[in-house]
Amino acid sequence: MSRTVQLNNVDHRDLRVDTRRSAALGDDVMWAITFPAEFRNVQAHYPIVFGKSADGEFQPLALFGFTDRQNLFLDGERWDATYIPLTIERQPFLIGRSADEMLMHIDLDHPRVGTTHGEALFLPHGGTSAYVEHASSLLNTIHQGLQGTAPFVAALLQHDLLEPFVLDIRLDDGSDNRLSGYYTINEDRLRQLDGDAFAALGRAGHLEAIYMMLASVVRFRDLIERVNRAGAAGR
Repeated sequence: MSRTVQLNNVDHRDLRVDTRRSAALGDDVMWAITFPAEFRNVQAHYPIVFGKSADGEFQPLALFGFTDRQNLFLDGERWDATYIPLTIERQPFLIGRSADEMLMHIDLDHPRVGTTHGEALFLPHGGTSAYVEHASSLLNTIHQGLQGTAPFVAALLQHDLLEPFVLDIRLDDGSDNRLSGYYTINEDRLRQLDGDAFAALGRAGHLEAIYMMLASVVRFRDLIERVNRAGAAGR
């Protein structure tokens, strides 16, 4: 559940946001939504795949694990990667709208929100804190970045470059696991595109995002190793 309201310095003057990392603070998630402009940073740590939203739209995701609520990068109160996707970093803040104006909202029911621990949102005389200014900048970057998702997906669909995949995994403990329900880029079809189609993808700025997605596939090895290490530690 969530309870989102527009952030203001009267009702929320005493609020603080806990910026530590832990499952109790909402970091026990299997994936996070990402966007093409973020792929370069994301692919350095996480596989990037496509999932489908509740309304059937394709959306790119950074994977942190193989099962629901499994975040293999979460180590107690430490996130074991130098880059955290922005849609995780921005929590508990969201963008809301009033007519054509974008406004900063906060989820009052988010476990990070309280009054006793963490970063203050407002200064004693009512001005926004540096933390809130940073969060606002993150939201703007996310908003701008998400605008690039629809044309990127449209281009991939136009050239029939998306395909479902299944990843079968044999872990060190002998157990078999399967990841399914996600989509990736068909490399064979990409190589078979004619020059005009390939050039059009380049002019639209989509080729970099495509290659970043393809490069991120090697990060599945890291996820598997993390599962194996977690299993060995638990024995």
